[in-house]
Amino acid sequence: MTYIAKPKVHHPSLKPNAIGLTRRDYEGAITTLCAGCGHDSITAAIIQSFWELSIPPHKVAKLSGIGCSSKTPAYFLREAHGFNSVHGRMPAVATGANAANGDLIMIGVSGDGDSLSIGLGQLCHAIRRNVNMLYVLENNGVYGLTKGQFSASADKGSTAKKGEANALEPIDSVLMALTLGATFVARSFSGDKHQLVPIIKAGIAHRGFAFIDVISPCVTFNDHEGSTKSYAYTREHKMEVVATDFVPIRTEITTDYPEGSMQTVTMHDGSVVKFRKVDADYDATDRDAAYAHIREHQKKGEVVTGLLYISPDSKDVHDQNETIAAPLFNLPHDQLCPGNDALQKLMQQFR
Repeated sequence: MTYIAKPKVHHPSLKPNAIGLTRRDYEGAITTLCAGCGHDSITAAIIQSFWELSIPPHKVAKLSGIGCSSKTPAYFLREAHGFNSVHGRMPAVATGANAANGDLIMIGVSGDGDSLSIGLGQLCHAIRRNVNMLYVLENNGVYGLTKGQFSASADKGSTAKKGEANALEPIDSVLMALTLGATFVARSFSGDKHQLVPIIKAGIAHRGFAFIDVISPCVTFNDHEGSTKSYAYTREHKMEVVATDFVPIRTEITTDYPEGSMQTVTMHDGSVVKFRKVDADYDATDRDAAYAHIREHQKKGEVVTGLLYISPDSKDVHDQNETIAAPLFNLPHDQLCPGNDALQKLMQQFR
């Protein structure tokens, strides 16, 4: 159904932004994700962010890989450029697209399977190169598109739908991004729109790789007791080989709490996730302190949220390589390929 666009009906009372567009102008096709999926809440936050920033949709390039999360770019900014890459390879495609046209605002949407398993190497090098893009990792701890296997972010000891416990240590994407030198690192919860929208807006404005890990519970394959990223009730069909396609509608879980406080969010199955927002005076420019802060609260079972780290002197891939200001795709052939004489002159520097 992703080919079905939402009806272009604009109510006269819809508020326009600074360039005369309403929020509806930033929407996409009708979502086909499960009812109550946290990914749709993230989509809504992305729409709200681009609308509030008054960014022309055609100035945006949205990219994804494979997975439930990678379907979501179809649901926002229908007038933007888009590319759905193969599994785990979106960061490389985004790097190439940004190198060719640095004028576009790049947003990549991925999942914990797409980014932390098959695409881990790709993500690491995009962080190293500080590609100028917003990278949203929709984290639910499972492979939702392939029926709920553990992903690399599943916590050790958490149980799968069939009851087996995960014996492997999880990859914490935020700690990994900090370790690799990411210049913008944040984490949020899909149900906390008040926090998520400002973080996304800050990520869009950041020059460099803006990494946002968003805890986004899976309503279908991670909804059972024993899951640390659960969101909905456990199914009772213990003998089925694959889950049926009926997903009961659940009420979206949301929360709102002040900076510097801890909020316990109770999921539909009774399990809880403890979220802690950073203080208003938190220093987001100290990488070591950010790492220590996250680890300190992890030991208490708390998930730290907010803008966790931002580099005050970030240099993106264009600054590092001293590329020209004009996008490469706009350059004439004689500048892109100046000929053999220019090549030989350049080679003299290395002899």
